[in-house]
Amino acid sequence: MFKNIVLVACMVVVASAQYYGGDHDYHHSHPKYKYEYGVKDHHTHDHKSQWEQRDGGHLKGQYTLDEADGTHRVVDYHSDHTGGFQPHVQRIGHAHHPHHGESYANIHQHY
Repeated sequence: MFKNIVLVACMVVVASAQYYGGDHDYHHSHPKYKYEYGVKDHHTHDHKSQWEQRDGGHLKGQYTLDEADGTHRVVDYHSDHTGGFQPHVQRIGHAHHPHHGESYANIHQHY
């Protein structure tokens, strides 16, 4: 008897969730948002930023960061239902590598 009551209760919950918008709203919603953030820490040399905006099935954004080798990475991206995710990556500057016989572990860090 207890199993039947639990089974009926579960069926009522599932039926009411579909009726009151459970899965139905998800497929017909129009997601829309914008956000951005950035970090510029002079002590740790952590410099990065990102922004993104979405309007329905169209997404675009950009993120940037300073790489450990001294270059600056910029990634512009967009996505939609026809083209999928499309990133464009740029690397700005010249990489700085340790001199012969020197390792990254021996380079003085400014922390």
